[in-house]
Amino acid sequence: MKIPISTLSLSACLLLSACTLGPDHVPPDTIDTTQLRYQDGWQPVPADSWAASGSWWTAFDDEALSQLVEQSLTANQTLAQAEARYRAAEAQWRQSRGARVPELGAGLGATRSGGSDRSTASQYDARLQVGWAPDLWGRVRRTIEADQAGMQASAADLAAVRLALQVAVAESYINLRALDRQQEILRDTLAGYERSASLTRNQYQAGIVARSDVIQAETQLQSLRTDLYDLQAARAREQNALAALLGVAPVQLSLAEQGTLPVVPTLPRSLPATLIARRPDVVAAERQVAAANARIGVARTAWLPDVTLDLWGGVQSGSFSGLFDAPARVWSLGPSLAQTLLDGGQRSAALELAVARHEEQAAFYRQTVIDSLRELEDVLATLQILGEKAEQQAALLQLAEENERVANNRYRAGQVSFLEVVTAQNITLAARRVAVDIHAQRLAATVQLAAIIGGGWDLEDPVIQSVLGE
Repeated sequence: MKIPISTLSLSACLLLSACTLGPDHVPPDTIDTTQLRYQDGWQPVPADSWAASGSWWTAFDDEALSQLVEQSLTANQTLAQAEARYRAAEAQWRQSRGARVPELGAGLGATRSGGSDRSTASQYDARLQVGWAPDLWGRVRRTIEADQAGMQASAADLAAVRLALQVAVAESYINLRALDRQQEILRDTLAGYERSASLTRNQYQAGIVARSDVIQAETQLQSLRTDLYDLQAARAREQNALAALLGVAPVQLSLAEQGTLPVVPTLPRSLPATLIARRPDVVAAERQVAAANARIGVARTAWLPDVTLDLWGGVQSGSFSGLFDAPARVWSLGPSLAQTLLDGGQRSAALELAVARHEEQAAFYRQTVIDSLRELEDVLATLQILGEKAEQQAALLQLAEENERVANNRYRAGQVSFLEVVTAQNITLAARRVAVDIHAQRLAATVQLAAIIGGGWDLEDPVIQSVLGE
């Protein structure tokens, strides 16, 4: 007699209690991340390398920045929420693992009954009960697999929130210092404008220049004074935003003005390709694919019967005081089988839902990798272009300062009107302010690079070292 293959498979499952339905997880194929337009030398690294991201902000060699980042990691409430979500995911995983172990319960009861002859009787009983549902079809194993992948995704999400917080603090700090430097430039320029206005007034009183030159000099001076208020208001807002990141009230944070910006870190000519594998959001997306894949197996087990083995034993007595003296011992052992025969298509729909969600997560993972590569190309291009722009801006500033000196000398000699001095001074001021903006943009782009590659480019990173040593 020919035995159907399905019967053989079912028999094997029953004998071994080790069948696991559903496909095993295979990370989705995605685009090649080793080829970059603006940077050579990237290499793939292990998928869990995001965990060794390190203290990337120390590359800026700014003690105040380091202190602010460390403070934010202990008090930020968004980070506290992410930590709680991770603990919840870990608890969910432990809960699902508990389904592999038989359940042990105990009970103590009392009943009182009567008959037609108005007699009554009391019955007391105590019992221990063991229940176990063998994981014949791998439902529990797939559930554990899904919850474990979910926990890993939550851990990566926590790392992503932590990294985003570090980046936000660094960016806010850079903005604050850029505003300080802008104010310093305006105050220095204001002193120069005051000297020019004083010179113009003296020349006007001596009959050398017209009254219009005095008005022009004082107008320029007053305009600069009002610009300072805008910078002060912007600085107050930035400091308040930084306080929120640190988890404190604005009144609790007061940073003294500092007219210097951190130096742009020198990046190595060749960066290992930690950009994709170590990014927490990429790790989280891949783990969500694994969780969705495991839930397909859970959905497929819905067509198979649930088998439960129950064993209980206990004692019975007509009086509570004699319950444990010479009681009647009772026991029970027996399996139970439950199978859904008709559900109106719910199981089919649940399986289709699980497959669709897996496909959705796989597409999301692929798109996350593509977006990561685009972001990396963007920031590498930005850093390269801003570096060249900074050099050109430095040359422009040098020319503007020389032009201002020439214009002032010619004005003192009575060769030009004060309008030429005003024009030269405004060009110099604009060049100085743009130079600060470019420097701040380079710092911000470097911070973004740290975020995009998952938290740093330190060649001493043990993960990077393991790759370079291969």
